[in-house]
Amino acid sequence: MRHEFTSPSSAADRRLNALIRHLATASIESRTAIAFSPTSGYHGDSVFSHVVSAPEDPILGVTVAYNKDPSPVKLNLGVGAYRTEEGKPLVLNVVRKAEQMLLNDRSRVKEYLPIVGIADFNKLSAKLILGADSPTIQENRVTTVQCLSGTGSLRVGAEFMARHYHQKTIYIPQPTWGNHPKIFTLAGLSVKTYRYYDPTTRGLNFKGLLEDLSSAPSGSIVLLHACAHNPTGVDPTLQQWEQIRQLMRSKALLPFFDSAYQGFASGSLDQDAQSVRMFVADGGECFVAQSYAKNMGLYGERVGALSVVCKTAAVASRVESQLKLVIRPMFSNPPIHGASIVATILKDSNMFHEWTIELKAMADRIVSMRKQLFDALRTRGTPDDWSHITKQIGMFTFTGLNSKQVEFMTREYHIYMTSDGRISMAGLSSKTVPHLADAIHAAVTRMS
Repeated sequence: MRHEFTSPSSAADRRLNALIRHLATASIESRTAIAFSPTSGYHGDSVFSHVVSAPEDPILGVTVAYNKDPSPVKLNLGVGAYRTEEGKPLVLNVVRKAEQMLLNDRSRVKEYLPIVGIADFNKLSAKLILGADSPTIQENRVTTVQCLSGTGSLRVGAEFMARHYHQKTIYIPQPTWGNHPKIFTLAGLSVKTYRYYDPTTRGLNFKGLLEDLSSAPSGSIVLLHACAHNPTGVDPTLQQWEQIRQLMRSKALLPFFDSAYQGFASGSLDQDAQSVRMFVADGGECFVAQSYAKNMGLYGERVGALSVVCKTAAVASRVESQLKLVIRPMFSNPPIHGASIVATILKDSNMFHEWTIELKAMADRIVSMRKQLFDALRTRGTPDDWSHITKQIGMFTFTGLNSKQVEFMTREYHIYMTSDGRISMAGLSSKTVPHLADAIHAAVTRMS
């Protein structure tokens, strides 16, 4: 079908007429090409024949292997998810209570959220990590946006920096969570490392950390684990944090905190936020990614927040406007359910108190598992000093086992963990500690 003006009255009309004829012809040719394309229909090789199978994620792949193992004594210490003493996933009572309240509220609808998410959730998340009396909140110098758990918060922050920050290099600790380098690289930043863990002491390589940050170019971004460093469980002391802060501010290094375990490490929400608040108190700028996966057990709800602390309220407002432009084409706006649970708990004093009690119970159980494992290894006379198990903090222990020993434990004892020897203490119970201790003892004595 041809679409033409019957009597072109100007040169512009004639050009438009010619363009319409061209597009109509191109459309017919395109449909013909598709009809006879060798890749259309059911015949011929796939256009994706060249795609190779990707390797399993090193962390999630542990669970895949675990699920395939028929052994009744198998133990999964790979993925960082809390388990009860019975080895079952835990939904907090306060979370169930909040969900029931939301369910009973007939006025709730399923409309799209704003791009930045639920306003109450954002305000309460900023207060939780920065402190309710933080001047940054009172002066409106912080902007907070709801994101898809910690991973999404890191990605949004990284993409913002790639677009608007003058330095495109981020320094991450060595080692760090396996997803960190991928998140920052795909966002457009250049990733470099700074020394963090000392394998000989199984503690912090503080000297190396300071040397590497001292030699980083001025203005570089530095990723910091707010508490319960993943995978090592090794955190700086408050005095060391203060030295890190002074050094970073003197070189105008930009802190990007990853706070995945607030309250889950020590059992105290305030204590686990001290490193972040130390940097915020000096009036400088910083980024903070929060996750509610661990401390509220909302793993699959994907609830997180990104806070950007700025020098002025005007800058914070402009930063938020640009964060919206990052979020809109990425996931448009965040999901409503998980963040509603969090907001319900955080804004009700009784529910908040109930949450802190359940949170402390989870943290205390992990501390108990550390002591039980240490005692079991000492009882067996396992070679080496295992005191790092009780000195480290949070969900994970960096055992010091090598990849051959890990492979041996998986093959002979059906114990699954990442190849770097990281184990999730939250996956242990009083019943499974002896089995793990036996496996570690055998691995150390036979595979050293």
